[in-house]
Formats: sequence, C-alpha cells, structure tokens
Amino acid sequence: MAIFKGAGVAIVTPMKADGEVNYDVLGEMLEAQIQGGTDAIIICGTTGESATLTEEEHSAVIRYAIKKVNKRIPVIAGTGSNCTATAIKLSKEAEKDGADGLLLVTPYYNKATQNGLIAHYTAIANAVNIPIILYNVPSRTGCNLLPETIAKLVKNVKNIVGVKEASGNISQIAKVKLLCGDDIDLYSGNDDQVVPILSLGGIGVISVLSNVAPRETHDMVMDYLNGDLEKAREMQLKALPLINALFSEVNPIPVKKAMSFMGWEAGPLRAPLSEMEDAHAEVLRQAMKDFGIKVVD
Repeated sequence: MAIFKGAGVAIVTPMKADGEVNYDVLGEMLEAQIQGGTDAIIICGTTGESATLTEEEHSAVIRYAIKKVNKRIPVIAGTGSNCTATAIKLSKEAEKDGADGLLLVTPYYNKATQNGLIAHYTAIANAVNIPIILYNVPSRTGCNLLPETIAKLVKNVKNIVGVKEASGNISQIAKVKLLCGDDIDLYSGNDDQVVPILSLGGIGVISVLSNVAPRETHDMVMDYLNGDLEKAREMQLKALPLINALFSEVNPIPVKKAMSFMGWEAGPLRAPLSEMEDAHAEVLRQAMKDFGIKVVD
C-alpha cells in the first residue's frame, strides 16, 4: 500500500522576521493545504529549508506538523542527512512522533559510492519500522542514486517502498520502473515532469507547485490516474510558465516569494539563501496572475 497517491506538498517553513520558525503561520499553511486537496504533507524537505534547521528545530517542526495534521492526511518527514548517524537519529525521532513515512535524500557533499548508498539507506531503514521514500536529486547533492541501486534496496529492505525522482533524466527514471516494477512507488520530484513520470507508472508528485496551487496539482495527478490523460496534459502544459518561474532561482527562494505574493507571512530565508532578484520576482508575480492565482498588491 502506497503512503499516498496524488500530490504531496513539499511545504515551506515560514520564518519570523528574526529567523525563528513561525509555527502559527505553519499551522495555517497546513490547514490551507488540507482544505486545498493536498494528498500528503512533506515536512522539512529541501523546500522547508531543512539544511539550515538545527537538529532540535528539525525534529520540532516535524513534531508540530504531525500533531497539527492529526492523521487527516499522511505526514512524511524529511529526515535525510549526509551523516548516517544523524539521519538515523532524526528518523527515529520522527517515527516516535507519529510520522507516516520518511523522505531520505541521498547524502550530499560526501559523494558516496553506490555501495555506500546501499549501506547508508539500509542502516536507516533497519533503525525504524515506517515506510521510506528515497530521494534522488543529483543536481543538489552531487550524488546520483542509480536504478540498479534502487532495485537492490527495494528488493532487500522491506520498508523502502518508494522513490522521489528528481534527476530530470526520463531514461533513468524509466529504468527504475523497469527494474523495480510494482515493488516501487514512483513519485515525480520535478513539477515540470509530473505527467511524463505518471506515464511511466508513477503514482504522484512531491511538489513545490502545490504550495501555491494545491488543488490544481492534485487534480492534474488524479485526472491522469483516473484516465483523463488529456486533461492532465493540459494542466501540465498550462502550469509550465509558473513552474519555470518557481525555479528561476534556487528552490525555495521563489516559492517563499510566491507565498508572500499570496499574502502569506512566509518570512525571510535563512542564510546563505538570499532574497529573490526583483526582475525574477516580477516574472513570478505575472506567471501567478496568468495561472489564475490571486496576488496581493
């Protein structure tokens, strides 16, 4: 049984002006996502600025989200690290706090070998009992999780059940599905490749776009899964200008700006991320308007 099908939001972490986590706004965002039809919450992922949260903050934000959502939809905790021991610690904490699953990014900077990745993921998975989604995003980590490695992990580790594929390499993603078949739950990690990955047997997306367009992202996936391929294709193409604007600078810089355009107190980014350039921000604002999102002046 999949942790979720459809669109899971890789939700931002709102900050106060002093850089502290704004739990009140986070709670409001979680409610809005649930009301907007999002199928799962992915908390403390890349979009949630997990790299600049302390371990204590990381666990506290996950704990808050789990309590706030209160089992209405699945909460998947981003607990990956480039240190295996840290990932195990965060993962055990998230399991104890009631997470429905874990999202584990490949170890960044270290550039582990494929054998190292197998050992890393196996150690984390053996430390918990909840399902795990692997996260492959080599453009950010410098580490590519190969299809053969994914297949070995899925075959040999019972609670590794899915992969968020953000390599951008459709041929590689197709090979993952070829080697793993129905043993893997395949999720798009790129908003501009949702429909292509669904066509290869994917069951959803872990989405940045869902922060600003939860209903549309959910509908795009579910239309495809329910057989309305043309409607899903139309939504994918309609969303491309907005998606491109949301990635005109490194994530989550644009999406936090987009949230502020919608009237959310998303707050500042933590250093070393910087505020969005004015020219890019104007393109983003217009793309949001063109998509039909109400923008606060």
